[in-house]
Amino acid sequence: MSHKRIPKRKAAIAVGGVVALGAAAILLPNANASQDGSSDDAAAAPKTLKAGDASDLASQLSGLLGEAFGGSYYDGDSQQLVVNVVPGDNNNVIVQAKAAGAKVREVDNSWSELQSGSQTLKSDATIAGTSWSIDPRTNKLRVTADSTVTGAKWDRLESTVKSLGTGMATLTKSAGTFKPFVSGGDAIFAGGSRCSLGFNVTAGDGSPAFLTAGHCTLGGNEWSDAEGGQPIATVDQSTFPGDGDFALVKYDDPATEAPSEVNTGDQTVQITEAAEATVGQEVIRMGSTTGLNDGQVLGLDATVNYPEGTVTGLIQTDVCAEPGDSGGSLFTQDGLAIGLTSGGSGDCTAGGETFFQPVTTALEAVGATLGAGGAGAGAGAGEEAGAGEEAGAGAGAGEEAGAGEEAGAGAGAGEEAGAGAGAGEEAGAGEEAGAGAGEQAGGEEAGAGAGAGAGQDAGQGVEDNSGLTESR
Repeated sequence: MSHKRIPKRKAAIAVGGVVALGAAAILLPNANASQDGSSDDAAAAPKTLKAGDASDLASQLSGLLGEAFGGSYYDGDSQQLVVNVVPGDNNNVIVQAKAAGAKVREVDNSWSELQSGSQTLKSDATIAGTSWSIDPRTNKLRVTADSTVTGAKWDRLESTVKSLGTGMATLTKSAGTFKPFVSGGDAIFAGGSRCSLGFNVTAGDGSPAFLTAGHCTLGGNEWSDAEGGQPIATVDQSTFPGDGDFALVKYDDPATEAPSEVNTGDQTVQITEAAEATVGQEVIRMGSTTGLNDGQVLGLDATVNYPEGTVTGLIQTDVCAEPGDSGGSLFTQDGLAIGLTSGGSGDCTAGGETFFQPVTTALEAVGATLGAGGAGAGAGAGEEAGAGEEAGAGAGAGEEAGAGEEAGAGAGAGEEAGAGAGAGEEAGAGEEAGAGAGEQAGGEEAGAGAGAGAGQDAGQGVEDNSGLTESR
């Protein structure tokens, strides 16, 4: 099936192998620096950080600053983490934040106050066609209403925003209509619905599975990689609407190869782990309708009031998307899994708002692991993998034989081991490798589509098992 389009905004991914971010331990140096500012300038100067490392530092500082924390965002131009701090009597926390390498900015609204404002909107203005998220760059709530919010509905929303007080929120109007991005067509199918595969994962019982949007599963429990084709996966858990928009779908064949990678068509991006989103972070989305597109994270802890119900805890971005992209992968150039496409307004011609389910939250809720997150990294990471006595679904990244001759699987971890591709470093494709936590294949002409592993000729994949290409 041919469904790829030339995207309006092509994401630039560096040619060659993607270097995984190390688990950089960002400590808090000089945490007891002198409060009189006598620490040397070098110690207090903001550090240059990659976005993933900035996210780790932001998590640490949010706990350190407590009620003084007003959110944070990543400045891509300077490659610095900017932390908002509400000034108070205790200046030590600001000294500590600076010593940790962040650029400190004094603001009026704390993170907890912004969350309280979000709860007020939820209580008084839950209206279909509205959304709100926390924007650390403006230190305000970003409130948006789509084209259906008019008359008394608009008046109610505007009144609620004003009740929050000056300097707490901005209210804008969107030309489009908020909706989940699901449609009939090709990619992964259930009934008359088409969505996209997000990321391959390993379920809690060790079986191969993938994540997609929860609203996609309203179309049915059994999913195929071809319209009208035989089912290859079955829904195990699903949430929508409510506290998220995600689903865990298990492959019917426990030997399905499910490598932790995204096939963008031109190359493959290895997914190393799931990470929290940071406002200002550059992200890339892959979808079965619109292909590869990029943009920036705009807001966190977003609430979207779809016609089907309210969904909370999402990521807001300016990355375009269209029907059929739902469930697809949002990731970084460095190989971090960030989100699953939920919905929004607009398209890839006019633009619009888009919302994503955080991958970290989805993994925790369904009890699954991704990449190197504990159940095998997929894609033949094993250095001495052997043939893997219990590889079963193995992670298999090999091009023609499970883990393949070039997967570093030692004694041919794929030649006769079927799908058992050495994911564990010394575990012979890993007792827990299962599907190798990787993003699934499901490529355009992938034969086994959603489970086709990374290999071009990997048995299930006929020609282009494009991994996560079927997003949304």
